[in-house]
Amino acid sequence: MRDKRYIAEHRGGTLNKEQHRLLVIWACDCVENVLSLYGNVIDERLTKAIKTARKWVKGTASVGDARNASINAIALANELENKTAIAIARSVGHAVAAAHMADHSLRAAEYALKAVKLAGKSMETERKWQDEHLSTEIIDMVLASRNEKKKHPTVEKPA
Repeated sequence: MRDKRYIAEHRGGTLNKEQHRLLVIWACDCVENVLSLYGNVIDERLTKAIKTARKWVKGTASVGDARNASINAIALANELENKTAIAIARSVGHAVAAAHMADHSLRAAEYALKAVKLAGKSMETERKWQDEHLSTEIIDMVLASRNEKKKHPTVEKPA
């Protein structure tokens, strides 16, 4: 069962539009903070996906646009061999997918952390950065979700 905190009010959850926008912004910020780990040339599907997510926040892209951009980012992840780049592409895919389902924002942050780990960088420093960039309107729900996940971990599919 999905967490009602991440389901829009008009769909029976408690997530208001501003919280939803803030989650998408935060997810994009998380992935942009690690994008430099992708490599020298960033695939345009990733930059287009991030732009689409940011346009959705402004109301100039549809959920369908975001869904298509997410599919393209995940398709890229499936084409790649470099594990860090794969994690970044998946992070982008989840960041833009958060326009459709806000809880994807959490996965975007997790994949950004995974990319940092795979690149041999400090996950602790990155998590601190992520936490510092949470707005006051969403910090409690994100931190509560993270704590609940620690208490009830699930089996994760291999990337």
